[in-house]
Amino acid sequence: MNKKDVKFPKTLHAAIRYFADEDRALEFMKTIRWPDGVVRCPRCHHKDVSFISTRKVWKCKRDKKQFSIKVGTVMEDSPISLDKWLCAFWLIANAKNGISSYELHRSLGVTQKTAWFLLHRIRLAMQDGSFVTFKGRVEADETYIGAKARYMHKNKRTGVGHAGLVKTPVQGILERNTEEKHSRVRLKVLKTNRKTEIQETVRQIVEKGSSVYTDSLRSYDGLADDYTHQVIDHLESYAQGHVHTNGLENFWSLFKRMLHGTYVNVEPFHLFRYCDEQAFRFNERKDNDAGRFVKAVAGVIGKGLRYAKLIGQDGGGRLPPPPTTWQTT
Repeated sequence: MNKKDVKFPKTLHAAIRYFADEDRALEFMKTIRWPDGVVRCPRCHHKDVSFISTRKVWKCKRDKKQFSIKVGTVMEDSPISLDKWLCAFWLIANAKNGISSYELHRSLGVTQKTAWFLLHRIRLAMQDGSFVTFKGRVEADETYIGAKARYMHKNKRTGVGHAGLVKTPVQGILERNTEEKHSRVRLKVLKTNRKTEIQETVRQIVEKGSSVYTDSLRSYDGLADDYTHQVIDHLESYAQGHVHTNGLENFWSLFKRMLHGTYVNVEPFHLFRYCDEQAFRFNERKDNDAGRFVKAVAGVIGKGLRYAKLIGQDGGGRLPPPPTTWQTT
């Protein structure tokens, strides 16, 4: 059978067989990187290039340098073959509760350390870097990731500097369903839950004039200047007509199921990456497995993550604070 007659995979089993063909995997990545079919040098963007078939690389005739399909993506400098990369993308994009590095290392036949690094680079590809704002009916709420106070020693309940002892606040903004599109969510890891930081996030992502629904946290007081701000007091009820945050409460349950059930313990420094992962799956939940896979792979272009940066050793060995903007990198 001709290779061109093979249909694009719709299941994991079909994806494994489909991308096992090195040429087919390369052609797929070419369509992702250069949708117009014209291969360009990632350094000078010149299109006068020649393909070296024996090594599966191109050579730019302007700067005389060679480049592979991985250059300029999250896969750059990775010795892992394309078929393993693409299977990993399929797994993490479609696993509702995520996939651990230990499970991935057993599935792909790579070390656990390699699988951990690979997963973080895929989470970077899943990151939503758009500047599209939310409007209409919008929910804003926050949750706290970390050990429960009743499980801590009383002398450590106010301690700092340990992922198991300190709760990290995460804020979520959810745009509710409309006739044109389903609900979407954006997440941000916060330093504090104080008014300035909480409201800055809302004003950054929600259009003025929208209806914003929150709980009774006093940090949201003052949003009425720019929004139709309505509050639900959870001590009295959980919903009063359209006034509720139940959409985000549902998302938080899914998010914590992933963190506690699959990843068990997440360092605050890396928490924003897991937020990107879960937000991607939630926002693309109406698509099928193949569609989510293609959208995840499409995010590889123009992004990169070095291992030294990932473990916090590119700046003197100390872990920097997590990103504080929606454009987390």
